[in-house]
Amino acid sequence: MSTSEPPTWPYCEHGADPAADRVGCRGIHVPGHQKCLAHLRDADRDAYLTGLTPGASIDHRGTTFTASLLNALLTALRDPATGHPHLGDAWFESATFAGDAGFESATFAGDAGFESATFERHAWFESATFAGDAGFESATFERHARFELATFKRYAGFELATFKRYAGFGSATFNHGAEFLSAAFNGDARFAVATFNGNAIFRSATFAGDAGFGPALFNGNAIFGSATFNGEAGFGTATFNGEAGFESATFNGEAGFEAATFNGEAGFEAATFNGNAHFGSATFGGNARFLSATFGGNARFLSATFGGNARFLSATFNHGAEFLWATFNGDAHFGSATFGGNAGFLSATFGRDAWFRFATFEDGAHFESATFKGDAWFESATFMEADQFGPFVCAGRLNLSGAKFGGPATLSFAARRLECHRTRWSSTAEIHLRYATVDFAHAVFEYPLTIAAEPNPFVLNHGGQLAEDLFPSAYDPGVRVASLRGVDAAHLVLADLDLWECLFAGTVHLDQLRLEGACTFNTAPAAVQWRCWPPMRFTARRVLAEEHHWRASQPGAVQGWVLGAGRGGPLQLAPVYRALRKAFEDGKHEPGAADFYYGEMEMRRHADDIPGSERGLLTAYWALSGYGLRASRALAWLGAAMLLTIVLLMAYGLAQDTPKQTVTGTVPAGGGKVTFEIDKDDPQNPTGDRFTGKRFEKALNVTLNSVVFRSSGQDLTTAGTYIEMTSRLTEPVLLGLAVLAIRNRVKR
Repeated sequence: MSTSEPPTWPYCEHGADPAADRVGCRGIHVPGHQKCLAHLRDADRDAYLTGLTPGASIDHRGTTFTASLLNALLTALRDPATGHPHLGDAWFESATFAGDAGFESATFAGDAGFESATFERHAWFESATFAGDAGFESATFERHARFELATFKRYAGFELATFKRYAGFGSATFNHGAEFLSAAFNGDARFAVATFNGNAIFRSATFAGDAGFGPALFNGNAIFGSATFNGEAGFGTATFNGEAGFESATFNGEAGFEAATFNGEAGFEAATFNGNAHFGSATFGGNARFLSATFGGNARFLSATFGGNARFLSATFNHGAEFLWATFNGDAHFGSATFGGNAGFLSATFGRDAWFRFATFEDGAHFESATFKGDAWFESATFMEADQFGPFVCAGRLNLSGAKFGGPATLSFAARRLECHRTRWSSTAEIHLRYATVDFAHAVFEYPLTIAAEPNPFVLNHGGQLAEDLFPSAYDPGVRVASLRGVDAAHLVLADLDLWECLFAGTVHLDQLRLEGACTFNTAPAAVQWRCWPPMRFTARRVLAEEHHWRASQPGAVQGWVLGAGRGGPLQLAPVYRALRKAFEDGKHEPGAADFYYGEMEMRRHADDIPGSERGLLTAYWALSGYGLRASRALAWLGAAMLLTIVLLMAYGLAQDTPKQTVTGTVPAGGGKVTFEIDKDDPQNPTGDRFTGKRFEKALNVTLNSVVFRSSGQDLTTAGTYIEMTSRLTEPVLLGLAVLAIRNRVKR
């Protein structure tokens, strides 16, 4: 321990048995004598004590001191200027203090050695000054040990020391290392306002009573690894400027770290808190490590501040975990943590990413008003009974992929992106969102699930609104769905969502999907495309994102179709359109169903598995009336057909003149019955000016009658007869297609 070694230990001859070669008293003899100070004759003891001067070095190892003997020794060393004992090197190793040991205000100018000493009564070291090393290793304090206001200017060693009752180090100052390795504090231990300028080592120490370290100051490292606190551990308002190491420590009573300041690393790996753990308003300037820690009671981190990373990986919270108003300026790691009671993160602020992968929430998961400035990862987390999750704000990605919800739940988020790949809901659930882009690929829900966009900010339980300061005022609060691939939509309800970029291919039971409110789909390019020949114009209709992606990927794609990650062609998209059409029909939304019917027919027309004759028929159906859905197209063709019919009738169909009827017959000479035969001349092909107003009127009359499938009764040439027959066949069909298209657009 000490830098200066004491002389060889010659035992006191008092009580020795030379025949048995056995030492009696183990006290070191006084120089010039063969006995220890306790066994010297009075005259020799007085002579020795009279020869001592303040600051003298003494060696009384193994000596037994009564209160009077110790007092006589300290009186001989008392400094007249201060009135307090002044010792040089002082060796009391294995000494026994049978009475009170009063070293109050003593000054140990050299090393002080009390190794293996026994203090049978009170040990008073208040305001003592240890200028050299102070060694109390394996010392035993039977009663109170008081070191309040003591100053240890160099090393202070209390390894394996035993404090059977009260141990007081209040306001003590340790300028260098202080080691209490494996020390046993059987009574209360008080280190309040103590200052440790070097390392403070309490590894494997045992505190049977209360341990008070608040508001102690640890300027060096504070090592409490494997320490055991059976009573209350009070570190409230303590300051740790170095590393605070509580790895594998056991707190059987209350652990109080309220308002403690950890400016360095704080290590609580594998620590066990069997009582309540109080870290309210604590400040962690460096990383806080609670990996595999166990909290048997409530864990309270209310208003705590984590300046570095907070690591609670695999931690176990058997009761409530309260992080209300906590601030995490670094990453927050709760991966594989188990929350046996309520997990309270109300109004907590996560400055960077928050990780809750594989965490288990056996009771409520309360994140109301929480703020995630980075990403929030809840991958494969388990929510067994969390009936409400949110509302909270996430400026980055909220990942619930692989998470499991065991009971009915309401989820409320304002987030940039929500990912729910393979997320499983085992009961009914509602998801209310703002600002988010949602990816629900391969999510599983066995009961009705509603995904709805909230038009207004979320209302909290106390009636106020959830602050959305992380989102610019110009940012669209609407909710966009990115994918429903692999989802069984039999129990899915979508309300007021933007489905422009939603990928539907691979969705099961899509025909049973329910769409509520204003769910919007992508549309076809509406402008006329002049860059291609012939110029093309796509009429506005609801279009799936996959069709956009497919058309944009084709050679010579028309501008306006958007290239994306959607896979599949017409063969895969036709059944998707068909299922959505049925869903709209079941919802009595005929115009929407008509758009998806148009898309279905388009995909059938472009599919590779149909014969050419069917493709030709579908192409004609598309060209004439847009599959019976484009009234303007059918009316345009009807108008063109009527105009053509009029022109042909005027040119070739109407006779030159109205044929005259003639009556012929023979009158018998002798009178009698006369028989007349009435005949009419064949219509003559027109000659001369054929396009006159009169002929136009007649042609128009014939054409209009043909549209309604009636004969006009006009005299027509042979060509005109065939023209009228063709007109009566085609034009009513075009009129019917136009009427059908109008009906499909307005039907409810």
